[in-house]
Amino acid sequence: MAVEELQSVIKRCRILDENDFKEEHFGLFQLAGQRCIEEGHTEQLLDIIQNEKNKVVIRSMGWNLVGPVVRCLLWNDKNDKRKDYLLMLDLLVKLCNPKELLLGLLELIEEPSGKQIPQIILLLLQPLQTVIQKLHNNKAYSVGLALSALWSQVSLLPVPYLKEQIQTDDYGLYKCCKALIEFTKPFVEEVIDDKENKENEKLKDELLKFCFKSLKCPLLTAQFLEQSEEAGNDPLRCFASEIIGFLSAIGHPFPQIIFNHGKRKKTWDYLEFEEEEDKQLADSVASLAYLVFVQGISIDQLPMVLSPSYILQYNMGHIEVFLQRTEESVFSKGLELLENGLLRIEDNSLLYQYLEIKSFLTVPQGLVKVMTLCPIETLRKKGLAMLQLYINKLDSQGKYTLFRCLLNTSNHSGVEAFIIQNIKNQIHLSFKKTYNKWFTGPQLISLLDLVLFLPEGAETDLLQNSDRIMASLNLLRYLVIKDNENDNQTGLWTELGKIESNFLKPLHTGLNMSKAHYEAEIKNSQENSQVQKSKDLCSVTVGGEEIPNMPPEMQLKVLHSALFTFDLIESVLARVEELIEIKTKFTSEEDIGMKINLQEQSPVTTSPAITM
Repeated sequence: MAVEELQSVIKRCRILDENDFKEEHFGLFQLAGQRCIEEGHTEQLLDIIQNEKNKVVIRSMGWNLVGPVVRCLLWNDKNDKRKDYLLMLDLLVKLCNPKELLLGLLELIEEPSGKQIPQIILLLLQPLQTVIQKLHNNKAYSVGLALSALWSQVSLLPVPYLKEQIQTDDYGLYKCCKALIEFTKPFVEEVIDDKENKENEKLKDELLKFCFKSLKCPLLTAQFLEQSEEAGNDPLRCFASEIIGFLSAIGHPFPQIIFNHGKRKKTWDYLEFEEEEDKQLADSVASLAYLVFVQGISIDQLPMVLSPSYILQYNMGHIEVFLQRTEESVFSKGLELLENGLLRIEDNSLLYQYLEIKSFLTVPQGLVKVMTLCPIETLRKKGLAMLQLYINKLDSQGKYTLFRCLLNTSNHSGVEAFIIQNIKNQIHLSFKKTYNKWFTGPQLISLLDLVLFLPEGAETDLLQNSDRIMASLNLLRYLVIKDNENDNQTGLWTELGKIESNFLKPLHTGLNMSKAHYEAEIKNSQENSQVQKSKDLCSVTVGGEEIPNMPPEMQLKVLHSALFTFDLIESVLARVEELIEIKTKFTSEEDIGMKINLQEQSPVTTSPAITM
């Protein structure tokens, strides 16, 4: 019945001119054809499609059958008639209006979700490529539509993270990426073969957009296998290599992209493209830099004359982009790219002028965020190691400038303690080796003003700032021991009065207040635990904030731990003050001794007699 209905519709349309086909004819053709497919009349339908007399009708209306055929292929992938459906799809692609087919195929590609995405993409990429090759007018526009639709669907697929996930490819991401490369290659070759064609400039632009989109997704978050024998079997690594190859083929080699991105003078042929997609470009170019310098993909294309500091200068902007992201798989690449750049540079050789470039200060601030906010311990430690490596590479003035910056911006006691320890190390080197004006005298005193003080005076939260305070006291103790008052190389003894009033005295007062407060809380907690023996939990307020409910024993342990910290600070403070007293007393006695010696060594003179 369905076959007869279809034949009837076609017979009515054959006597009409193609321009006279009405919406009613299209609707009847689609319904009858769909019923033929659903009822399994594939052989009769194939005969109708291949009948030369039906050529005009099939060309104009046949694209309506593509959707039902594709759905049958997806839903009945083991059906006996699968070969017939594939042949039918192939015939429709060859015979139907390519413009209508293109829109129909793109609609089908955009429909599915989840695990159906790779199925539809793998099924329709070849037909889609064939259809586009038949469109001679506005081919670049058609390629752009297709690549955009394909990329949008592929970007919805989860990117495997673990090695086992990479090998199993449960969601078909790798199959899609491989198929996308094969789909794109003919258009890249077309650009290469006919560079004089102005239409190809537009095609080049569409291909460039696709390459940048691919660098962002899936390559920005992708994890790669170790660079060993397995690396050659890494599908995303192969995909990345092909994308970088496409960029070079269409006239945009990666050195030009990496080293020119972000400059005021735009280098793209289509300026509006860069301005519109600037954020996406930043992610894409950062991803490209990682692929080249860390994964080593196409690194042999890099000019050998480039110095390590020049490469680092441009990569710092890309590292900044990575560290601004919150996904572990992304910002960890920033750490790797930074390490790769710093290991190429000798210690103490990175000039302080580089810190005038914004990214050279924002990157260490980004490392501080990784160190303090990242929930993964290995990455926190990696961030700390990278910050230390970065400090090691800077020259003395660069170190000094960075220390000032981080002391003013980190707002974290542990980080400030780390910086103070580094300041101590630089002072030690200055004593041990050659004179360094940045860590002695007036420059050092200016830096110590940021170290030897309490942010809120005696009311500073000493427990919260305990790491910083201990590091400051240890630095002060070192300076008192190492620098004599007569030599005063560091300028410490000149500023001792200010240090005592801004740091030591407020610290004394703060310790007394904090210890009294916590001792009172311990007493209250012990009394409460006696009264509330029947209850499992109690609460204690410390510093105006309530400690979360926990067993009384645990609360007491926390409070005693705080008191222990205060005792530790107090003991170091006492030792510092003792050393200061010893040093000043010794210097004073030494001065008196020198004066006596001078008097003893001077010749005796008598006053002349006064005569009346």
